Amino acid sequence: MALMQRSISGVRPPCRVAARGSSVVVKAAVEPRRPEYIPNRIDDPNYVRIFDTTLRDGEQSPGATLTSKEKLDIAKQLAKLGVDIIEAGFPVASPDDFEAVRSIAMEVGNDVQADGYVPVICGLSRTKPQDLERAWAAVKHAKRPRVHTFIATSEIHMQYKLRMTRDQVIESAVSAVKLLREMGCNDIEFSPEDAGRSDRKFLYEILGEVIKAGATTLNIPDTTGWNLPHEFGGLIADIKKHTPGADNIIISTHCQNDLGLATANSLAGAMGGARQIECTINGIGERAGNASLEEVVMAIALRGQQQMDGLRTGIRPVHLYPTSKMVSDYSGMIVQPHKAIVGANAFAHESGIHQDGMLKSRETYEIMTPESIGLSRAPEDAGIVLGKHSGRNALNTRLKGMGYDLAPQELDDVFKRFKALADRKKGITDDDVLALMGDTLHQPTAIWELLDLQVVCGTMGMPTATVQMKGPDGIARIGVGVGTGPVDAAYKAIDSLVRVDAQLLDYSVSSVTEGIEALATTRVIIKPAGKLSDQAVSEHASLGKVNRTFSGNGADEDIVVASARAYVSALNKMIGWMSVAIKPAPRVGVERVVEARSTQQVGA
Repeated sequence: MALMQRSISGVRPPCRVAARGSSVVVKAAVEPRRPEYIPNRIDDPNYVRIFDTTLRDGEQSPGATLTSKEKLDIAKQLAKLGVDIIEAGFPVASPDDFEAVRSIAMEVGNDVQADGYVPVICGLSRTKPQDLERAWAAVKHAKRPRVHTFIATSEIHMQYKLRMTRDQVIESAVSAVKLLREMGCNDIEFSPEDAGRSDRKFLYEILGEVIKAGATTLNIPDTTGWNLPHEFGGLIADIKKHTPGADNIIISTHCQNDLGLATANSLAGAMGGARQIECTINGIGERAGNASLEEVVMAIALRGQQQMDGLRTGIRPVHLYPTSKMVSDYSGMIVQPHKAIVGANAFAHESGIHQDGMLKSRETYEIMTPESIGLSRAPEDAGIVLGKHSGRNALNTRLKGMGYDLAPQELDDVFKRFKALADRKKGITDDDVLALMGDTLHQPTAIWELLDLQVVCGTMGMPTATVQMKGPDGIARIGVGVGTGPVDAAYKAIDSLVRVDAQLLDYSVSSVTEGIEALATTRVIIKPAGKLSDQAVSEHASLGKVNRTFSGNGADEDIVVASARAYVSALNKMIGWMSVAIKPAPRVGVERVVEARSTQQVGA
């Protein structure tokens, strides 16, 4: 008798099935523990390590620049999720990137949990000695440090990008691994960039040489998303079969999503023998993105036992949705509604036939529950309906039901925004609460704070905005701006106080819920302009020097206020990043703002 594994209250551990006449009894087995971490082997042959590169490859999405604080917050959430390896960044890219990786290594990389779990903290590096030294200096403070070094191996990359021969590429790769060993790094990952389009025999050769030099993990990237699942699975199997020493290391996958096959290719790679999968939260990353962590781990959680020869991970799925929300808020990369697992429509049913089936049994159209990924669907089940009479405890209970356990000060901050909204809106939904929480907590360090905003506009005159803001010196000031519309006027008023040149690249606004009282969420992307236009530059792992862009999000029942919040958030992120990356320029800019406006106090 065939049995479809069900998940009523969440994802279950592997099940034992026992037949009793015509009935079937399903018993949950004891979930096996995470195997002891050893860099070059996994004692459980079915265990797949999850390598999260949200903070490195994910941050390379246009406009997704993250500050050090944001990276640390996300790293803590990834540890709560249970990822095995956190690729915290590319330390040589900028001083801010280095400090972010180092702080993650020192804090998250030493936070050992009761069961012995602590994530490996990894830094990316090219095979250049200065890159390697910088990467090791950043991650060595972690309990389990790793350096991930790479060089391209496809003919097109070697000929046009590297301008190196095959022998030179092998020599560079081997020298990099040996140098890391000499520095004291015993957990070394090597990637042959564009392996999916590389010559197989050359791959076997270079991989065999880096294994001899001391590499412990071989990561096989489908850098351009070129491979189909059967091709990539075959590539992994062939590397495992033909590479000298492959039995003594871990094989990993890193699949880009250019053809929409990143998750499928990653799973095919695991079926082919890979025991580490590199992925990102929400699938963010270069171009079309990476393999989506939530898709990979839920596919293994639901189908690994029956269809993938017992494969499993150490991920705690109940933290998936809160992690997705945090990454979306911080990066400014909005999750598409029909995104698998974490999209707004993932558990929505509009078709009459589907609704009828759901009313009779959830399993008719849902293969997992929203609760299993940390998304609570039914607030009424707990008897709590949020509104203007709700107290702090009711809000806290609702947030905990959605997977958020806030510190007292964080709860106070969200509660203030909640009460202000409840006074103007009947019936506060979960989406409203999540939007307020993201706008309140998932924000960069406040260098400038928006206190008040008033706009006058219409058909009888020029739109005019007045803002009150608190600057880096703690003094409140008032600024005025005139623009082509209310949002433009508000931005000009903000610019009159901040006085840091910025160019608006993208602006979008959407409603959180339906109706005239709905909250508005706004996202903007900016980049430095004027004298600062060529100073927000960092080192990209593959492309060299690239210009940074900065995103910001804002939420409010007033669209203009939401837009102003988003713009101030983006400005704060840009100023904060530049104050670390280019110390002289941002420090002068901020001091100039303080000095120029020091006499313009409120009422002056």
